[in-house]
Amino acid sequence: MTLTPELVVEGGLTLRPVDKLVLKPILNAFNEDPDSAFSALPWLDKNKEIRQQIRDMLFDVESQANSDEIHFWSILDNSNNDFIGLIGLGDELQLLHSNYNLGYWVRTKYRRQRITIRCVNSILEWLSSREEFFRIEITVHPHNEAGLATAASVCQQWDGESVEEFIGIEIGNRTVPHRLHIIDINRGGDS
Repeated sequence: MTLTPELVVEGGLTLRPVDKLVLKPILNAFNEDPDSAFSALPWLDKNKEIRQQIRDMLFDVESQANSDEIHFWSILDNSNNDFIGLIGLGDELQLLHSNYNLGYWVRTKYRRQRITIRCVNSILEWLSSREEFFRIEITVHPHNEAGLATAASVCQQWDGESVEEFIGIEIGNRTVPHRLHIIDINRGGDS
């Protein structure tokens, strides 16, 4: 059993394990740009109350914090403790032998600053330090150019790969094609 750790990220950022106290900052960020939130958090149902859905997600994440099956963090700016976004290792997997899928959402005013890449590097460094094999998936909608660029950059830095074929992901009762990227951590370890 491995607890989700607080992680230091280069450039004055901290990844703090998600808990229910982040509800208000998430809702404020959601209200700044609902369209990007729905894109980044496809499990949100536009026909249901957003506050309750996010509260339920936070409860689920907090209740599984000790399981090592998921790890979610708030991205915080150390200079002012501002909420920047969310990043996490979830369990919505496409491949049989994967451990986590990587997902993230960064507030509009913090985009194009390489925050996601820096946070991903800290998370993958933490996984590397655990000295066991992990397979991480990143799924990206093929029209999400920024997401594709981020996934490609992560794959380049961490010797990952992009799967040629599209995979279908169920979102809102329909199948949506996505690109799948795979990063293996500690491949030479206990794989």
